[in-house]
Amino acid sequence: MASPLQFAYRTQKAIGVTDAAPVYEPLPGFVKPEGNLRCCVYSPCGRYLAWASSERVCVVDASIGHVLTNIAIPNVFEVAFSPHGSFMSTWERPAKDEAGDATKNLKIWRTVEDLPEEAEKQPIGRFVQKSQTGWNLQYTFDEKFCARLVTNEVQFYQSDDLSTVWNKLRVEGVTDFAIAPGQSQNVAVFIPERKGQPAAVKVFNVPQFTTPISQKTFFKGDKVQLKWNSLGTSLIVLAQTDVDKSNKSYYGETTLYLLSANGSLDARITLDKEGPIHDVAWSPNGKEFGVIYGYMPAKTTIFNHRAIATHSFAIAPRNTIIFSPTGRFVLVAGFGNLAGQIDVYDLEKDYRKVCTIESGNPSVCQWSPDSRYIMTATTSPRLRVDNGVKIWHVGGGIMYHEDMVELYSVTWRPIPPENLPQGDPLHPVPTPHSSAIAYLGTVKTPSKPVGAYRPPGARGMSTPLHFRREDEGGAAHVMSNGAQNIGPNGFGRSRRQVPGAEFLESGSRSVPGAAPAEVPGANGDENLSKSALKNKKKRNNKKAKDTENKDGERKDAGGLAPPTQDRGPGSGNEGRSPERRGYQNHQQRHNRSRSRHNFQGGNQGRNRSNTQQNGQNGNVAPSAPQIQTSQPPAPDSLISPGSQNPASKKLRSLQKKIRAIEDLEMRHAGGEKLEDTQMKKIATKAAVVKELEALEKEAH
Repeated sequence: MASPLQFAYRTQKAIGVTDAAPVYEPLPGFVKPEGNLRCCVYSPCGRYLAWASSERVCVVDASIGHVLTNIAIPNVFEVAFSPHGSFMSTWERPAKDEAGDATKNLKIWRTVEDLPEEAEKQPIGRFVQKSQTGWNLQYTFDEKFCARLVTNEVQFYQSDDLSTVWNKLRVEGVTDFAIAPGQSQNVAVFIPERKGQPAAVKVFNVPQFTTPISQKTFFKGDKVQLKWNSLGTSLIVLAQTDVDKSNKSYYGETTLYLLSANGSLDARITLDKEGPIHDVAWSPNGKEFGVIYGYMPAKTTIFNHRAIATHSFAIAPRNTIIFSPTGRFVLVAGFGNLAGQIDVYDLEKDYRKVCTIESGNPSVCQWSPDSRYIMTATTSPRLRVDNGVKIWHVGGGIMYHEDMVELYSVTWRPIPPENLPQGDPLHPVPTPHSSAIAYLGTVKTPSKPVGAYRPPGARGMSTPLHFRREDEGGAAHVMSNGAQNIGPNGFGRSRRQVPGAEFLESGSRSVPGAAPAEVPGANGDENLSKSALKNKKKRNNKKAKDTENKDGERKDAGGLAPPTQDRGPGSGNEGRSPERRGYQNHQQRHNRSRSRHNFQGGNQGRNRSNTQQNGQNGNVAPSAPQIQTSQPPAPDSLISPGSQNPASKKLRSLQKKIRAIEDLEMRHAGGEKLEDTQMKKIATKAAVVKELEALEKEAH
C-alpha cells in the first residue's frame, strides 16, 4: 500500500504535520505542541516523528499522530534516530556537575519499549560530547554496530550494549570518519596535514583494523567531506583548505578525489574549468555522481563511478545539485546569493531539460520521496521575512503554498522504496491546491523585461563582450594571482594603459627621454650562468660606448641643431647664482619654443651661454647659433583654441553653442519632448552659424 506524502515543520510557536498531495491538510490525529520548541525530526524509516522542548522529548506515530513515548529530559537541543528507528539519541548543552566534572550530555534510548506502569524510561548509554558538530553516533546499515570519535581513535560498540567498547580503530590525529551504508561494513577516516606530512583518507573493513583496504594521501586538505555512495563501494572526498596560497579565492582551495572500497581506484578527479567546487552529490543508484565547479557561471558535469565524464550541462549560475530519490531526475539550482532558479533534467531521456522553476530565495530544497514534487522553503534566521513553504510539481507548476511566521525547519517524511507509488511522475499532472492558485494571482508578472541599467548613451546597443557572462557569449572568467587580466576592477583597460598608445607591459614603466629599462628575466637571463651573464654585460657596455662615440661625432659636425645644455662645470652657469641659472634655463626654453613656432625667416639670435663643455676632454668650443625670428604671429594663431585673446574666446563660445544646439536636435529627432527654452535655442542656430562664419572671415 502506498503511503501518503507528508511533511513536518517547526515555527516560532508550534510544530505542525501536514498531509501533502492530494489533500494538503493537517494530520487529523496530531496535536500541535506549543511553547519553546527546539527541534523536529523524522526517523529514516518514516515510522516516527520526534520533537523536543525545554522540558521533554516526545515521540509520535507519524502515520496517525498519536504519542508513543514521553521522556522527561530538559534542555535537549538535538534528536536523531538510527537507520531503522530502533534507537534514539539526544544531545544536551554541555554542563558540569557539582564536582566540576563534565556531565554526560549524549544519551542513547530505545525508541519504543515495554515498561511497567509508572516506571521511568532510562537511557541505554551515556557519553560526554562537547561539540554539537558530528554529535551523534554513526550506525551500520543493519544497526548491529555503532561508533563515535574520540581523541586519536574511533570506538565501536554493539548497538544493544553501549557500556563496553567492542573494538577500537586507532589512528593518530584522526578528525573525522564515516561509516559506509549498504551491506559492506566499511569505515573511512580522515587525518589532516601535520608536521609537513600530507593529509590522508583511509578505508578499513570492520573489524579488521590492522591494515587499510584503500587509502589516498594528498596535500591541501585541512578539512574534508566524506560522501559514500548508496552501495558503500565508492567514496568521494571533497578536500578544502582554509587559505588559498595562490590568492585566487577568499574561501580556500577545493579538490575532489574518488576512492574505491576495494582499493582498485584512488584518483583525483580532473575538472576542466578553473574555480572552486560548489557542490557534489551521488545518484541513489550509486553508479554516477554530479559536480558543480568553476567560477560563475559554473559548469555542471555528470561522472560515472570510474570518474569519467559522461555529460555536461550548459554553464549557468548554479551551486546546488540534488538527485531525485528514484534516480531519474536531477535538479541543478542556484541558491544563496544567486537568483534561485531550479533546472530539472530527465536523466532517462538523454538529459533533457524538463523545466526551469523560479523559486525566489529559498534556503531549503528537497525532493519528495516519490520524485514527483520539489519542496522549497524560506526559513529563519537566514531570512525572517517571506517565510513559507512551496511545493512544485516536477513538471514546473506550483501545487501548494503556505506562508508562515518565522519558519525554522521543514522536511519530508521518508518513505521506504517498497511503499512508493508506481507510475510516471510527469503524467498525469495533478490539480493544484487552491492556495497555489491564490499565490499565482498575487505574483506580479513584469509586462516589460527589466534588464541591467544602461546610461542614455548606451541604450539601443548590444552589450560589449567583456561585460557579458560566459553563458551569454562573453569571455571566460580568468583569475591570475587574485587579479583579473583585463583590469583591477574587472572592467575596462588597465590603469597603466594610455588610450591610443601601445599596451604597456607590467613592470615596463620608463622615464620619458631615458633609455628603456630592461626587465629582469625578460630576455631569459635567469637561465644563464654567472660567466655568461658577465660576458653579456661586457658586450652591452661595448655597444653602448660605440653608440656614444658615434653620437659625439655627429655633434662635432655642427649644423643647425641647438647645442646641448650641460649642467656640469664649464657650462657657463657655475659662476651664477641659482636664481640666475633658473632664469637662464627659462629663457632658453622660451627661445626654443619661439623658434619652433616662427621658423619662417627672421633674425638670428644667440644663446646666452657662450661656452659648452666637451664631455671627453673638457675643451671649450663656441656654441652653434640658434634660429630666432622677430616676425609677428600669423593671423590664424589669434583664433586658435589655445589662444587667450578676445577673438579666440569668442570663437570657442560660438563653437560650444553649435555643439549644444546639435545635441538638442538629436534628442528632438529621437522623440524626446523638449522644453520651450530648448526649442528657442534650436531656432537660433542659423544666427550662431552666421556669426561664426563672419568671425572666421575676419581672421583670414
